[in-house]
Amino acid sequence: MLITSSALVTKQRTRTPSAGEMEAAMRSLFSDNSRYIDAFHIFVKNSTEHQRMREFIDTKLQEIISSIGLEKPVIDVLGVGSGSGEIDLQMISKIQARYPGVRVNNNIVEPSPEQVFSYKERITKTKGLDNVTFSWHKKTSHEFESEVKESKQPKTYDFIHMIQMLYYVKDVAATLKFFSSCLAPKGKLIIILVSGNSGWSTLWKKYGSRLPLNDLCLYITAGDVQDMLNSMGAKYESYDLQSDMDITECFVEGDPNGELLLDFLTETCEFNKHAPSDLRDQVLRDLKSPECSASKDGKIVFNNNLNVIVVENP
Repeated sequence: MLITSSALVTKQRTRTPSAGEMEAAMRSLFSDNSRYIDAFHIFVKNSTEHQRMREFIDTKLQEIISSIGLEKPVIDVLGVGSGSGEIDLQMISKIQARYPGVRVNNNIVEPSPEQVFSYKERITKTKGLDNVTFSWHKKTSHEFESEVKESKQPKTYDFIHMIQMLYYVKDVAATLKFFSSCLAPKGKLIIILVSGNSGWSTLWKKYGSRLPLNDLCLYITAGDVQDMLNSMGAKYESYDLQSDMDITECFVEGDPNGELLLDFLTETCEFNKHAPSDLRDQVLRDLKSPECSASKDGKIVFNNNLNVIVVENP
């Protein structure tokens, strides 16, 4: 059959994209800030992550900070990637309880205007912050580091925390080295990341090369960070946090929460819509596997285990 040029054009326009073309067309979830925030909220709702962090802060933090503020009129705190401040303010309350009456200067490095707004709203609803001052740095950790180096007036901090944020820096080892150097004598740096034995680690190792990784995200676990700290000769302690996440909705076709959770797990915007069918099927299969999840009470529960790493400046 003879195909005219106009028919050929129509045929080319309507052909089904190849798997390789679909993979190339996938976008990082971080390219759509609104969808990322929606996905993050569903993640927080379905996981025990914040609960486990709060339990750790309640039971361990006062012991960890027992030497950071001795004989000091002011305790300087630096939160890097503080988000909406929920965990920050809980840690501030523990510092206040350990050092009653001591002024706390809380510095926040957070690039997202939406998160900074939420943090400030949270402050207005939180009691007992009269002796706490807040300093805002609306920038990335790299921008903050560059600003400090350019000023040639380095400031040290008694307590620095970096919670679930090292995925978003370009050079993790350099970032660790810089913020460790910002610790005052007896200061502590707390880092929280997913564990090397988590379901995240399994997914990243298997599918990282096929997912739309960009400059905004690195696939890194607490095990990788410990290797870097060891090479630096840093002194640190590590704590395991057992956490999980209900991902049952990911397997309910058309479920909006499930779609957002799958986006969050793969860090891909509208993964179900844009991923090649073979990749989608493999990811869903592996999410159900023992390497990633367990079946509990009819639900599929993802291994969201975390590590807390506490770096100490002698």
